[in-house]
Amino acid sequence: MAPTIDPRAAPKLPVHDLPTPEPESPFRPRKPYRFSTLCATVDNPDMKDQYGSSSVPIYQTATFKGVSGEYDYTRSGNPTRSHLQHHIAKISSANHAFTVSSGMAALDIILRLLKPGDEVIAGDDLYGGTNRLLTYVRTHVGVTVHHVDTTNPESLHPYIHPTKTAMVLLESPTNPLLKIVDIATISRDVKERAPNAIIVVDNTMMSPYLQRPLEHGVDIVYDSATKYLSGHHDLMAGVVTCNADYIAKKLAFIINSVGNALTPMDSFFLLRGIKTLAVRMDRQQNSSQIVAEYLYGLGFKVNYPGLPDHPGREIHLRIADGNGAVLSFETGNKELSEKIVGSTRLWGISVSFGCVNSLINQGRAYHLFQRHASIDAATRAARGLPEDLIRLCVGIEDPHDLLDDLERALIEAGAIAFDMYQNKYVRVPENHLLRTAVESLQLDGGQEGQREWFVSAPGKIILFGEHAVVHGVTAIAAAVDLRCFGLATPRNDGKVSVHFQDLGNFSYEWDIESLPWDAVTPIPPGEAHPDELDQRLVGALNERVLSSIENIQNGARGATITFLYLYMILSRSQYKPGFNFTSRATLPVGAGLGSSASFSTCTATACLLVHRRISVPPPPAPTSTEHIHVSHQGRRAIPVSTADEVNRWAFVAEKILHGNPSGVDNSVAVYGGALAYTREGFGRKGGMEAIQGFKSLKFLLTNSKVPRDTKKLVAGVSEKKANEPELVGGILDAIQSISDEAKRALADPELSRDSLLTALSALMEENHKHLVTLGVSHPSLETIREKTASPHGLTTKLTGAGGGGCAVTLVPDDFKDEQLQDLINELIRENFQPYLTSVGGSGLGILSPYAEHRIRGAARGSGSQGQAGDGGDFAQVTPPETPTPGDASPQFVADASGDLEPLRTPFLNSSLTELPEWSAGLGRWLYV
Repeated sequence: MAPTIDPRAAPKLPVHDLPTPEPESPFRPRKPYRFSTLCATVDNPDMKDQYGSSSVPIYQTATFKGVSGEYDYTRSGNPTRSHLQHHIAKISSANHAFTVSSGMAALDIILRLLKPGDEVIAGDDLYGGTNRLLTYVRTHVGVTVHHVDTTNPESLHPYIHPTKTAMVLLESPTNPLLKIVDIATISRDVKERAPNAIIVVDNTMMSPYLQRPLEHGVDIVYDSATKYLSGHHDLMAGVVTCNADYIAKKLAFIINSVGNALTPMDSFFLLRGIKTLAVRMDRQQNSSQIVAEYLYGLGFKVNYPGLPDHPGREIHLRIADGNGAVLSFETGNKELSEKIVGSTRLWGISVSFGCVNSLINQGRAYHLFQRHASIDAATRAARGLPEDLIRLCVGIEDPHDLLDDLERALIEAGAIAFDMYQNKYVRVPENHLLRTAVESLQLDGGQEGQREWFVSAPGKIILFGEHAVVHGVTAIAAAVDLRCFGLATPRNDGKVSVHFQDLGNFSYEWDIESLPWDAVTPIPPGEAHPDELDQRLVGALNERVLSSIENIQNGARGATITFLYLYMILSRSQYKPGFNFTSRATLPVGAGLGSSASFSTCTATACLLVHRRISVPPPPAPTSTEHIHVSHQGRRAIPVSTADEVNRWAFVAEKILHGNPSGVDNSVAVYGGALAYTREGFGRKGGMEAIQGFKSLKFLLTNSKVPRDTKKLVAGVSEKKANEPELVGGILDAIQSISDEAKRALADPELSRDSLLTALSALMEENHKHLVTLGVSHPSLETIREKTASPHGLTTKLTGAGGGGCAVTLVPDDFKDEQLQDLINELIRENFQPYLTSVGGSGLGILSPYAEHRIRGAARGSGSQGQAGDGGDFAQVTPPETPTPGDASPQFVADASGDLEPLRTPFLNSSLTELPEWSAGLGRWLYV
C-alpha cells in the first residue's frame, strides 16, 4: 500500500502544470508534471495516432478527403499543427494557441483586431519590427499609438481612455536594454480604467519556460518561435496564445482568412525544438549569469535581471521564473564596441537570439541595432538606446570557452588591460582607451616612463617527425634551453637603431622621422595584423632604407626589415619612441634550432613593450606556492593573454623572415614546453596541441657545422615518395605511430622517469632509421651517432631538416659528469660544437622591472602597493627611475661617450658561456 501523502506538505507547483493521468484517490493525490516533462511529453488525448508513433507524424498534405472530417484544407487546419498548438497551449497556461509563419506575422494577426479610431499604448523600447508595424497601422488604419515608459505603470495612466484604448502592447524584459515591466500591475490598472482593452505581451525574450504572462492578467501573448521555442534558427515561426474564447475565435478567423498558418513541416520541426526547451534554457541562462557577472566585475554597465542592482529586479522575480539568456553591456565608446564585436571568434556576429550557438551584435560595421533599424537616430537617443551597446545572446557552449573568447576580444580591442597590482584584468578607463589600466602612457613623444627591457626566448628542436610533417605526419617540437636575448635600450636623440652581434656584428641607426612613414598603415592597439604582410611597407624598407647600406648580409637584412616593420606598424603618430635593439643568442644561428623564431619572439616582445601594447605583472610574493619551473626557477607569471599577443606578432615577424611559416617555431619560442603539430590535409585535421605535463629532459645538442639545404632535402623526400609510394607511405605511417607514442609517453604523469627515458630512446632510434631511409641524414650526423653510441651507450638522432644541421642525444639522469665531459671533448676534437642543454623548458622570458622591498607598516614610495594576502609586510613598488651617472649599482654601466646604458655594455661584453648566468643574476625573470 502506498504511503499517505499530505498535499499540504507537497511543494507548490505552477498552475500551468497538468496532472498525471492516474486517477485521484484519498491516498495518492495527482501530481502535476514539471515544466521540462511537459515540454518533452507530446500527448493530446483527443488525437491518438493509429500506429502509436512516438513522434508526431507530418501530415504533408494541402487537402483532406471527405466531407465530414475534422480537416479539409491545411490553411484552415492540419493534424501536425493541431498537435503543436495543443502542446504550446499546455506549456503556456493557455486555453488556445495558434502558430503562424513568423513572429511578425503573429503581431500582424493581433493588430488586425484594431479598427480606425482605436488607441494603442506601447512601450518605448520595443522591437524595431514592432515599431515599424505600429507606424504602418497608425498611418494607414487611423490608429493612434502612444509610446510611453512602461517600466513605470503610472506613466500609462494619462493615456488610458475608458472606450478608446483598445490595446496595450508590452515587452518584459525589453530588448536590448532588459528593462523590466510590471505586466501584472499594468494589466490590473488598464482593466480597471478600460475594461475592453486587450493587453498584449511579446514574450519572446523569456519563452513560456521562464514567463507566462497569461497567469498575470494578460489577454494575448505572442512569441517569435524562431527564437527559444525552436532553438536552432532553422525555421521561421510565430506563436499566439490566449484564454478568452471570443479572442480565440477572432484570431482563428483572421489566420484562416489571411492564410499564414504554419506549414506542416515547420510545425513538426518546431514541435521537435520545444521538447528540449527546458534543458536548453537552463544551460543558456546559467551561462548568461556567469558572463554577466564577469562583465559586471570588470566595471562595465551590464543590463541583466540576474544582477542584484538591475532596475526592476524585484518585479522580475515576482513574474518570471528565470533571468533569460540575453544581456547587454555598454563600453562607453562606439568604435571600441565595434572592435570588441569584430574580435570575437566563438560568438557569431548576427541578428536574432535564442539559438543554441552564442551570438553578438553591435556597431555600424555589423548593423548596430538592426532590430531598431526603423527608429531614427534622434528617437533612439531620446529612448535611451546607446550606440555603444553590445548585445550578447548566450548559447549552450561551454561557458569557459565563451568567457575565454570574450576576454580575448576585450583584450584585443583594448577594453581591458592587465592590472599588475591587482594581478588581474580590469576595465581600461574610457578616457584612456589607448593606454594600459595601470600605467600613464606618455603618448606625446616624450621620453618619460621609458625603461630598458630585457627579454629572451628559447630555440626549438624537432624530437620526432622531421620531414614527415610535410606529408601530414605529426611532429613533436620542444623548447631547447639555448636562448636568444634581446635588449631594448631607450634613446633620447630621436633615433632608432639595431645591433645584431650574431649576424656579422651588424649595427645601424636611423632618424625616426626619416623612415618611410608614408608607406605604413599602423595597426591600432587591440587590432590584429592582417593575414598578408604590408608589401608596400616591406618594399619601402628594402628600397628606401636598406638600399644605401653597404655589405649587409642576408641574415642581417632580414632581421633589420623585421625589426623596422614591427617598429613602424606598431607605432602611433603621437608616439614613436627612440630606442636601440640589441640581440645575441646562445644557440647557433642557422643550425635548424629555431633561431629565427626565438629572434622573432624577442623582437616582437621588445617592440610591444616599448610601444606599450603589453604590460608585465609583478612577480608573486616569495612565499607564493605558484609553480616554479625546474630549469629556470622562474615563476610562470606572464599571463597567457600576453603570451598570445606576443605569439601573434612573432608569427608576423616569422612571415617577414620566411614567407609562409607553419607557426610551430614561434609558438614553441613563446610558450615553451612541447607541442604536437599536424599539417592540414592528407586526411588529417591540422593544428597544434600543447603536450601537457611535459617533463624537462637533459639533452646533448651537437652542431655538425655542415650547411644544409632544407628545400633540396624536402624536395628529395617528395620525389622519393612519388617514385616509391608504398615504401615512403609505410615509413610515414611508421613515423606517425612513433609521434603518437612519444606524445602519450611525454604526457603520461604515471610513467616513471626511467621508463620515459627508455621509451624515448627506443623511439628516437627507430625514428632516425626511417629518416636515413628517406635520405635526409648526413655522414657528419652518423659520425656523431657513432661517437655517442660507443662506448657511451647513448641514443642520438638528427633534428630539424637534417642534411647536416644538428643532432640530439638523450642524456640519462644517472650519466656521470666525467663521462659526459669526455664525450663533449671528443666531439669538439672532431670539429663539432656540442651544447649541454635541457628540452621542454620555459618559453618567453621578460626581466621583471619591479624591485622588491621588504618593508614594515605602510607601503613607502610613490605607487607602492602591498601584495595581496601578505599582511602588509611585503610590497611591490614601481620601477625605480633611471639612475644618474655614478650609480654604485654594478648592473648600471656608462659607455665611453658617457651616456648611461645600464645593461647594454655588459650584455655585449659577456661571453656566450657567461651570458646565461649573467642574465639570470640581474633579477627575477618572468616566464610563460
